Amino acid sequence: MDFFTTTESRSSGTSKDVTHRLLGDLQELAPYLQSRSAEIDAYGRVPPDLVASLRAIGVFRMFVPRSHGGLELDFTDGIEIIQALARIDGSVGWLAGFSNGGALLATLAPPEIYDRIYKNGPDLTFAGTLKPGGKAEAMGNSWRLNGRFDFFSGCQHADWMGVTFLMSKDGVPLLQPDGQPLVRSCFVHAGDCQIEETWDVAGLKATGSHDVVITDLVVPEADFFDLFGPQIYKTGPLYREPLPLLLLLIPAILVGIATGALDEIVRVANAGRQQFKATAPMRDSELFQADLGRIEADLNAARACLQVQVASHWHHALNGTLQREPYLTQTLQTAAWVATICVRIASDCFALGGSKAVYTSSPLQLRLRDLLVGSQHFVAQKRQYVTAGKLLLEKQSQP
Repeated sequence: MDFFTTTESRSSGTSKDVTHRLLGDLQELAPYLQSRSAEIDAYGRVPPDLVASLRAIGVFRMFVPRSHGGLELDFTDGIEIIQALARIDGSVGWLAGFSNGGALLATLAPPEIYDRIYKNGPDLTFAGTLKPGGKAEAMGNSWRLNGRFDFFSGCQHADWMGVTFLMSKDGVPLLQPDGQPLVRSCFVHAGDCQIEETWDVAGLKATGSHDVVITDLVVPEADFFDLFGPQIYKTGPLYREPLPLLLLLIPAILVGIATGALDEIVRVANAGRQQFKATAPMRDSELFQADLGRIEADLNAARACLQVQVASHWHHALNGTLQREPYLTQTLQTAAWVATICVRIASDCFALGGSKAVYTSSPLQLRLRDLLVGSQHFVAQKRQYVTAGKLLLEKQSQP
């Protein structure tokens, strides 16, 4: 099997042609990236030269509108590329996925702000969070920003930070008509933020998901937008309702990492490994073969689930029928299920690897650590099943 074999046929068209070129570039880069996986993990961030390589081949412009020099790929094609990156290295895939998600969210900013962000070209990197982590205090036509934001993946190489605030005036929180706190978002240049290195974790170490602190930064009122009830400025299918789409990047990353785990145990077996007291090499053992077949079936199921959900969302996006609900609920349901299966895949591959897999030099333990941490993201947690269950009960109770 080629490293980037896909079950989807490659139809003609601009997006498919560009995707084919990107996958070819990544396949050439893959051996070099994989040779540096241990370094990347130990370094605690993706080295700047590797970020520059990804930037040069266009990884960070995948979802940028063509009007601003981007590739504006079909979402299905972008998902394929993110999976390929995560298959090479989990942290690299995570950062590319989150940065491209930030590029999608940036289209919700007012046009003059968006033009300012992209004034120097499309190859920008983003970091951000959907969770409010600070307070914006009214100052006439401006706002003074203060806050701390955790889990800020990719902050060390980001050009722009997407941040969300609770809005207040005279120290009193502002409320929406329904009584809920008024929440607004904006994009802040990375140079206006301070990074506090708090990311001391077991897996996805090189995502550098540290805390970001903003102190007494004054921004004009025109910079803000409503992330959760947005005004749509870009009319392409990627941009009319981006949230259900971009959150599918997380299960795509997890499937990519799990695929890398299966790649590794197959490589170990084909290298002739024979474990202590075993009567035959791993690849000749029927027990090993059976386990390997079951693991591949799990991976095929996770990949198929993701592909069906991505294709469905993209179909609705193309037809202008993708809405926040129920499609966001479907995204979260898919992410939670895929995460569980992918963790099991990596755990089973690690177990098959035997005692050699425990060393930090083994990609098997790296894949397992990355998936254990990635599955803790709020999008992939099992509590996300709750809304889907409620909707199903409501649907079944209707006459």
